[in-house]
Amino acid sequence: MHIPDGYLSPSTCAVAYAVALPFWYTGLRRMKRKLNSQVVPLLSVISAFSFVVMMFNLPIPGGTTAHAVGMGLAAIVLGPWAGLLAISIALGIQALFFGDGGITAFGANSLNMGILGTFVAYGLYRLISSGASISSPRRVVAAAIAGYAAINAAALLAALQFGIQPLLFTDAAGTPLYAPYPLSIAVPSMMVAHLTIAGLAEGIITAGVVAYLQRANPNLLKLTAGLSDTQAAAGWKGTRALWAGLGAMMVASPLGLIAAGTAWGEWGVEDFQDAAMRTQISSASANIAPPAEVPQGLEHLSSIWTAPMPDYAPAFMHDANFGYILSAVVGAGLIVVVCSFLSWFFGRGRQNRIAA
Repeated sequence: MHIPDGYLSPSTCAVAYAVALPFWYTGLRRMKRKLNSQVVPLLSVISAFSFVVMMFNLPIPGGTTAHAVGMGLAAIVLGPWAGLLAISIALGIQALFFGDGGITAFGANSLNMGILGTFVAYGLYRLISSGASISSPRRVVAAAIAGYAAINAAALLAALQFGIQPLLFTDAAGTPLYAPYPLSIAVPSMMVAHLTIAGLAEGIITAGVVAYLQRANPNLLKLTAGLSDTQAAAGWKGTRALWAGLGAMMVASPLGLIAAGTAWGEWGVEDFQDAAMRTQISSASANIAPPAEVPQGLEHLSSIWTAPMPDYAPAFMHDANFGYILSAVVGAGLIVVVCSFLSWFFGRGRQNRIAA
């Protein structure tokens, strides 16, 4: 679901950024009073969880892959505004350092997964779990439904963004300039993967973590139940068990390499020029062959940014498994740095206002 550079026109990307910016701004405004040393660990671990869980590629019939996102958990533990920041931070680190998702498409990816997905998950979770105690099994069911619906809402919006490209942006001969497949192919191709495998994974993961937190640290579920504040349950000590679980996920992350194939709509320029990959693209797209030539706009924008550790494969690591684990650790570390910087930045602003 990570839209790469070149699949969306510059104008589409600009619109996505314009829509996302008010949400980022409002999220930061709402969070800046809470971005202190007690909340940074919770925001960091949820964002890092999203980062790592997205490394676990799942095989989809037809030769493609998909993955969970963690947007349901972010919404349930942090609420929608902090949750969208957590997912957006993870997506930003992926795009900048690992080439997973485009720089130009970062606004669209954040809009799909960080904003729409998080708000859908939060709304459904609150609706279904309304009135239930923190330990109620209904909250686990609500979490599963919220996670499942959220990832499918995000996938549908991404599919629409893909599908309108050949309708709106073509050359003089009518050849698509960016994403080549129309809505009639993009929507079912994306949704099959997410209504089945990816959606089930997101629902199961969200419900599983919520069930664990009900027993191990129920305070982390009180924010979205309207019963508490994140600060009451945050801090490094309060999130210690979550960091331990995240560490285990990092060690297990090479399992994400087992699934063969590329996620639908994430093919590189070289894939359009490779006979075997063209067959795979066609098979995953209702047996409609991709354009004979790489779309011009896609080819032009695809090289706009070169990530230092593309595809979670550091150049100096000769073992793909260790490279994947190292990428997970580096990504989580960078997320902690970003969250700590935000805490320092807003903390400095508060101190300046107090001093004045």
